[in-house]
Amino acid sequence: MKGVVVVAGLILCSAIYAEDIPNRLIDYKAFEDQVAVVGKIRKQRRITEKGFIQMAAKRSTVILDARSTEGFNLLHVKGATHLGLPDFTAEELARIIPSKDTRILIYCNNNFLNEPMAFATKAAPASLNLHTFNALYSYGYRNVYELGPLIDVSKAKIEFEGSLLTRGSWPMASPAAASVQRGLILKSPR
Repeated sequence: MKGVVVVAGLILCSAIYAEDIPNRLIDYKAFEDQVAVVGKIRKQRRITEKGFIQMAAKRSTVILDARSTEGFNLLHVKGATHLGLPDFTAEELARIIPSKDTRILIYCNNNFLNEPMAFATKAAPASLNLHTFNALYSYGYRNVYELGPLIDVSKAKIEFEGSLLTRGSWPMASPAAASVQRGLILKSPR
């Protein structure tokens, strides 16, 4: 009798966890294929902090922050537009980036150190840049560049804005300023 119960259980489990459950709106194979293509493009599109600043200075460039609304409100690259990754749809992307030829700069939590409230470190394979780059490619945006390095926020040349700055609770209210935080004096390297 126990053997019949075990076999019935295995049959039931295989039906519950069947690999071929149809859903035309979820295509893992297409995702895998795209990751391979995007990986090659991404290697050529990772840029330095200096390159990011230079590209960001062009008015036609969109700096896209796909992090949480909370993280964005606390601190983000100056001039960035926010659209959280879970909110990516063709319509929402077209609203903020009408032309698929627009140059888009992306960054994520894993580009910045020493500001855990705004830029909480994620597991490397779960880095938001990886998902953002792939999602933008899925929607037809091909002119995407990714900030490559890991940058200490207290030494960054990139400018930031957000509520941490306005509250005066961030290490540097401006690149040239010094401030006291957590009992330490952090001085600008400039």
